Amino acid sequence: MNILITGASSGIGEELARLYAKDGNSLTLLARREDRLLKLKSELLDAKSVEIIVADVTDFELLQDKIKSLNDIDMVILNAGASLGHSLEITPFSDFKKLYDINLLSNHAILEVLLPQFKAKKSGKIIFISSLASLISMPTSVAYSSSKRALNAYAEGIRYKYKNDGIKVINILPGFIKSEMTDKNSFKMPFFLDTKSGAKRIYEAIKKEKTLYAFPLRFYLIISALKMLPQFLRDKIVNSLR
Repeated sequence: MNILITGASSGIGEELARLYAKDGNSLTLLARREDRLLKLKSELLDAKSVEIIVADVTDFELLQDKIKSLNDIDMVILNAGASLGHSLEITPFSDFKKLYDINLLSNHAILEVLLPQFKAKKSGKIIFISSLASLISMPTSVAYSSSKRALNAYAEGIRYKYKNDGIKVINILPGFIKSEMTDKNSFKMPFFLDTKSGAKRIYEAIKKEKTLYAFPLRFYLIISALKMLPQFLRDKIVNSLR
């Protein structure tokens, strides 16, 4: 299988690359840091082949040119993402826009190229890496939470749109997993997972072709229960967590 993974130079993307390499797949790894990609490539000895693409996903024209150069991708894991950390200050517009460019718009830039190919051959898998933070927008992470909630809506629409075209769409909502993103957090993160454990769960969910996979389960159930509360009570609880 030919697999494209974005945000592959660290964290979940890097660990997923290792897992899929062990299965003997052909990998295309996309990220900004060439040194990290080259090091990872040298370690993926079990992969059938490894190609690296050095690109910033917010450079949409370059990104699409790079994707157009690829041959016969079977699955894309849209893992590239960013966070601004947690703050009650108003997010500057430039930072807010950049976060949406990374977490949402870059995915469409890639899929504008890949979806016609998938549709033509009546097969293909699209994996979105969203977040449990998309389910409730905390006051300290408005930009991140809202960008991931928008991603959920986008993933849902793509799944409906291409339902009869042999294209599988899987949306993954992880909780806190050790990464450069969570390293910014100074608070205690509930149900915190190490990178390898988190990536392994995602890998297994993709293998089972789960339409939606939110984990850890206990954390997801707590958030789901909170969402079911009357608005005034939910507001009180969320504001108490500031």
